[in-house]
Amino acid sequence: MEDKKETLDLGFAKLDLQREARCGFPEVVYCAGKTVGQSVQILDVLMDKYDNVIGTRADKAVYDALISRHPAAQYDPLARMVYQHKDKTVVNGDRLISVITAGTSDIPIAEEAALTAEIMGNRVERIYDVGVAGIHRLLARVDDIRRANVNIVVAGMEGALASVVGGLVDKPVIAVPTSIGYGANFHGLSALLAMLNSCAAGVSVVNIDNGFGAGRLADTMNRLR
Repeated sequence: MEDKKETLDLGFAKLDLQREARCGFPEVVYCAGKTVGQSVQILDVLMDKYDNVIGTRADKAVYDALISRHPAAQYDPLARMVYQHKDKTVVNGDRLISVITAGTSDIPIAEEAALTAEIMGNRVERIYDVGVAGIHRLLARVDDIRRANVNIVVAGMEGALASVVGGLVDKPVIAVPTSIGYGANFHGLSALLAMLNSCAAGVSVVNIDNGFGAGRLADTMNRLR
């Protein structure tokens, strides 16, 4: 049964104020599909209550409406995230998350993953544009990749990079297919299927363009003791 004392009803949304206690981080707001006003009302409540808050797939108009009341709010146009990051405590010490992209076009989704993991208290290293078309670029960073406790691999086109990284490391690989690619990529479906069919052990897969989901999963893995 729902504990009404821990839920705030805004009419158009019921905010889950127990999310941090249950899951380790406050409710994250998916702004796409919401009006600017709806997103602002939800984030306003969360930014009053919590030091660290995330809104994904947000337009800058959401940030513009929040900044006067929440001067710590920030907006990243590449990741399309509006967020508040007051508590910068690194909760996982030297346990590193690496975020790896196949190409430059994959960086917006990678930045959503990287920022999510950082705001949740992790050290993140970005390793961008090391796809299989020039695999020497990846091999030059193998030592860096192997230092990570969790690797997030972001790739479109045929999505092969996740399998290659999975064959090089003894830590979890979170594969993120992106919608980058020509027609037969089917807006990321071919990359998704390739990643799901990876022959490399230790590769898990999130949904197409789901950088946030990858960042959150990497944070969860990085907290395991």
